[in-house]
Amino acid sequence: MQRTLFLRLWIMVFLHYFVWGAWYVTMGTYLDQTLHFEGGQIGLAYGSTAVGALVSPFIVGILADRFFATQRILAFLHLAGAGLLYLVSTLKGFGQFYPALLAYTVTYMAGHGLTNALTLHHSKNPAKEFPLVMVMASVGWIAAGLVVSWLKVENSEGMFQLAAGAALVMGLYSLTLPHTPPKGANTPVSVGALLGFDALKLLRDRSFATFMACSFLICVPLSFYFSWMNLFMNELKIPNAAAKMTLGQVSDVVFLVLLPVLLPRLGVKGILLLGIGAWTLRFALFSGFVSNPDALWMLFLGICIHGMCYDFIFVMGRMYVDKHASEDIRAAAQGLHGVVTLGAGMFIGSWLSGVVGAHYKRGDMHSWQEIWMIPAAMSAVLIVVFALLFNERREASEPAA
Repeated sequence: MQRTLFLRLWIMVFLHYFVWGAWYVTMGTYLDQTLHFEGGQIGLAYGSTAVGALVSPFIVGILADRFFATQRILAFLHLAGAGLLYLVSTLKGFGQFYPALLAYTVTYMAGHGLTNALTLHHSKNPAKEFPLVMVMASVGWIAAGLVVSWLKVENSEGMFQLAAGAALVMGLYSLTLPHTPPKGANTPVSVGALLGFDALKLLRDRSFATFMACSFLICVPLSFYFSWMNLFMNELKIPNAAAKMTLGQVSDVVFLVLLPVLLPRLGVKGILLLGIGAWTLRFALFSGFVSNPDALWMLFLGICIHGMCYDFIFVMGRMYVDKHASEDIRAAAQGLHGVVTLGAGMFIGSWLSGVVGAHYKRGDMHSWQEIWMIPAAMSAVLIVVFALLFNERREASEPAA
């Protein structure tokens, strides 16, 4: 890949994830402290991205793959998203706020698949070049968190306005990206293929079924982190919470580099068990910090193992699906994995985290120790279930020749 093309793709990924990082991390604080939404409503707001993940395959699979160039539909979605984000920033009632946010997340989540498709289309060596380009996702998220803290908009509509401005820039920039024509013009399409249902036959294998079930279940407790972490730190008066949370994205880069080194030694099962265990440890650390607020190391360690929590579950999961599925259903299998995790798992997890948060709210504060122990217990149970039922097919962990 030419250096200029590499730089152009870097900017694309940076801007795309900057938009998300500008509002997603701190939205819970804004909804709770400024708009005074109930816990269940906050959970539904965070679940909007899961709805977007369920709907976006239709946008990518029908429109982008068959009718329009990738860069043009990416531009349209981000320009429309900029308007929707600004609208969201002006709405104060849940009945108006939620539908507008839902409409926005559909446009944004479709962009994930489009940026991936555009990068892969122009990569000469996807296995080597794609991860290097995607490093900018973490950089964009880190930059967004730092800017949000610097502007002090963690609990104001300013976060959505910042994201709207970035989405406008991303939409205009997308028009300058390399031409990427639709690949699937004049080819048949089915709902089963778009949502990955054509890969359901893989569930006949007990280990693959265990992997998919545990992938779904681990998304339930991990949703607690995304829904409540920023509000947790703000209620405990941790200054510049959004900026401090970017340490998690720094570790994301570190563990992404470590993953290829550890995989041959630990295997798929070992990596996935470490990922599930990391979530258990993370929530236990947060709960322990509540009862011992002088032990700041517990808070920061919980943040800094984010790379292990995310990469060892999601990145390793995608790699496992890619190796396990035959070539003719590989795309469908990845679609199924996305629907099960980012779609169904995150939606149920976000809703449940909202219910739990509402149950443990005491006046203007939350009982954080109890809130964090619930996902810790869920994750701990999953360690046992996964260890007993999953048997690794060794070739799934070995790199292709």
